[in-house]
Amino acid sequence: MRTCLTICLTAMLAVAATWFVMRHSPAPPIPAASTRAPHFYQCSMHPQVTSDQPGRCTICGMELTPIFAGESGFDGTGDHVVTLTQNQIQVLQVQTAAAQTRPLVRTLRVAGTITENSIRHRMLAAYVDGRIDKLYVNYPGEEVAAGQALADIYSPSLLQAEREYRQLGGDLHRGTALRLRQMGLAPAQIEALAQKPADALTSQLLSPISGTVVTQAVSAGQYVSTGERLFEIADFSSMWFLFRAYEQDLPWLKTGLHVRVTTPALPNKTFAGNITFIDPNFDAATRSTSVRVELPNPLVNGNRELLNRLYADGMVELEAPAVLTVPRSAVLATGPEAVVYLDHSGGAYERRVVQTGRRGDTDLEVLAGLQDGDRVVTNGNLLIDGQAEMNRAFMTPAEPVAIKAPVAAAPLGALNDAQKSSIADFVKVADAMAAALGADDLTAFTTAGKPAMETTAAMVKLLRPNAAPDAALDALDVARHFHGIADLKSARLAFHQFSTAATAVLEPLRKAAGMPEFQLYECPMVNQAIPGVPKQARWIQTNGRELKNPFFGTEMPDCGEEIQP
Repeated sequence: MRTCLTICLTAMLAVAATWFVMRHSPAPPIPAASTRAPHFYQCSMHPQVTSDQPGRCTICGMELTPIFAGESGFDGTGDHVVTLTQNQIQVLQVQTAAAQTRPLVRTLRVAGTITENSIRHRMLAAYVDGRIDKLYVNYPGEEVAAGQALADIYSPSLLQAEREYRQLGGDLHRGTALRLRQMGLAPAQIEALAQKPADALTSQLLSPISGTVVTQAVSAGQYVSTGERLFEIADFSSMWFLFRAYEQDLPWLKTGLHVRVTTPALPNKTFAGNITFIDPNFDAATRSTSVRVELPNPLVNGNRELLNRLYADGMVELEAPAVLTVPRSAVLATGPEAVVYLDHSGGAYERRVVQTGRRGDTDLEVLAGLQDGDRVVTNGNLLIDGQAEMNRAFMTPAEPVAIKAPVAAAPLGALNDAQKSSIADFVKVADAMAAALGADDLTAFTTAGKPAMETTAAMVKLLRPNAAPDAALDALDVARHFHGIADLKSARLAFHQFSTAATAVLEPLRKAAGMPEFQLYECPMVNQAIPGVPKQARWIQTNGRELKNPFFGTEMPDCGEEIQP
């Protein structure tokens, strides 16, 4: 009891003291009313969002900051930034990738011919006059080894030189051996003359290299003269792939580069080799030069895989040092400029002019305009660029203008009777298609989708005069085609694109006067039913019917949550 009384007395004394101090203290000066009016309002987190009235950011919900005359505002204000809602990002299927410093990979595709290695080509001619008594090789294409006998030749002058070699000695012996070499005998044959029978009338012609007999120009019993061609032999164990390189490709090419070669004669086979020679004699007429690739061609089951004079295609793996790159799909060529759209997150995309360099297979070198790690739009950037062009057309240079996300709806209460009727017809079609897929009924889906093309086109046409040009309307106009759908998987994929665009168009109109009633549902895990699509997707139902998920069908019919207006 005493404690409670003490607390009350202490509180009364504190109140009295506070009153006394305030009563006897001078009043603070009253600030003069400010006459400054905000020039415009801007979001500090998303500078592209501006307004001439106070309010909240359409992206993050933050209170807009007043910007007074003479202040520049936050960086980012201007016609080079486009803002999209999350629904529009999904409709446009916007995808991004990071700029990265890495080697630029390029594959040069060329066409050429497989030819023999001319360094390994030999012509065998008659060294002496004589007669071919016997042939050991009887047809072109036969494989021979170095030192293998090709033919027996009867030559009186050669026989006389062999007898002299066996009979003479000393310096005369060495001189005769040199003469025998000049007459076509190999060193091993000369050394074996001591064991050769004295009554032998012929000598053997040996193959100088291992290879394939390309030409046989002599027959058994034929007399030949000195210098007459007998055999032509090519070593096909190593082949050349020859192609023409044009001057724009020459800075990339050098000896040692790896090349993969294919030929229609062996469709399932790839041969690998390296560039061994680049002809320095440039052809001014074709603006190209010849490049040689050496390919191994071993025997496989007694045959060579690569045949002489085959047509072939090559892929040259070009090398380049690490440079800053972006995917080629991220860069738009708009006249003299190359443009990318930089992702600032939250639906804001900045138009950025870049300077590009060499082109790789999938990437493009960036010389200026980006930094490592910047995220750029790789899919959907064409439609974003179109919206940016329209934004610039409506900008007033003297005043900061809010860059608003495109909308697919007329102002509330502004729908006319024709628009209302067209929207009602469209909602019925969309609901019927969703119901058919919810029941796994492909036939019903096909029937329900037949009027989709005409109904959708009519609604899109009627909405355009009241709405700003909208990517969602364009996407819906494209997605209204349902042809050649043979199974439920294809049907759901087509319906996903159609429904995503449809809900993006109709959701902002739900509160418009005279708008037909419908329910809007969202599934949070669509990507498990339709691989490759975003996780979330929406669809339209009418008449308050039981929830039926069109993406999962009977497998998971109640997966979804209603989105209230």
